[in-house]
Amino acid sequence: MLVTSLRFACLALVLSMPATVRAQSVERGQYLFQVSGGCSCHTDVKNQGALMAGGRALATPFGTFYSPNVTPDRDTGLGTWAQDDFVRAMRDGEAPDGRHLFPAFPFASFTGMTDPDLADLWAYLRTIPAIAAPNRDHELDAPFGWRFLLPLWTSLYLEQGPLIDDPERSASWNRGRYLVEALAHCGECHTPRDLLGGMDRDRWLAGTADGPEGGSVPNITPDPETGIGAWSDDAIRRVLRSGMLPDGDFVGGAMAEAGESFRHLTDADLDAIVTYLRGVPAIVNQVTTTKPAASSSAWE
Repeated sequence: MLVTSLRFACLALVLSMPATVRAQSVERGQYLFQVSGGCSCHTDVKNQGALMAGGRALATPFGTFYSPNVTPDRDTGLGTWAQDDFVRAMRDGEAPDGRHLFPAFPFASFTGMTDPDLADLWAYLRTIPAIAAPNRDHELDAPFGWRFLLPLWTSLYLEQGPLIDDPERSASWNRGRYLVEALAHCGECHTPRDLLGGMDRDRWLAGTADGPEGGSVPNITPDPETGIGAWSDDAIRRVLRSGMLPDGDFVGGAMAEAGESFRHLTDADLDAIVTYLRGVPAIVNQVTTTKPAASSSAWE
């Protein structure tokens, strides 16, 4: 209880900050938003939807999810949410009314974010134009659409954050881990899942043929044959910064959308991601590249 109280007290300080400090918080929050891939799932790009107004369809083996409106609109978005509501959703996967959120929203990754970063991200999200756009119900197969089962999922798969640095690793590795595991939530697409939809930590970042929206997602472990172990450091930086693959082709689908945000990564953060990816266990997993009917997160 004391830790929770201190957390919310820390986050609430943002609201009482001077205008200059608040502006800095918003600026930092915008960078975090970009590093997260621009939260692209919340914008229906295909149908020219407004920024973060939701409605994007995400086809999965469990059914189709429709992303919610997370603009500051009071009737259809997050306009009535308090900052601690946002923190609880990101860290615990719970809505303000106590409903458990479906893990298609990657709270199992976002939980690793630090309190200051959550505060800054919230400050930025409050600056996005409010859009009145009603949310659409998910179309899920039984039993995956039964919300009352979600607490069980959370108890099995949620390792509540924030992430703690590994003292045996370098500062660059720890920063890269934070960016990949928490903020950019790369494992949500690049890690195979079990029958209940939990990430298989034994195959971390090893890719899957059964990715979101029907597309395959490549192995990005340092295995030289089936992963990215043969890529140069510059090649990894290039695919994140420009979307260009070592063979001269370009990524497609949602990874291309995310790349529009990843290009804002600082050089230091790019280097940290490379350091972390070089240090994860190499896993042999040959993923046959397939393109989905719509968009995917694959590095095609």
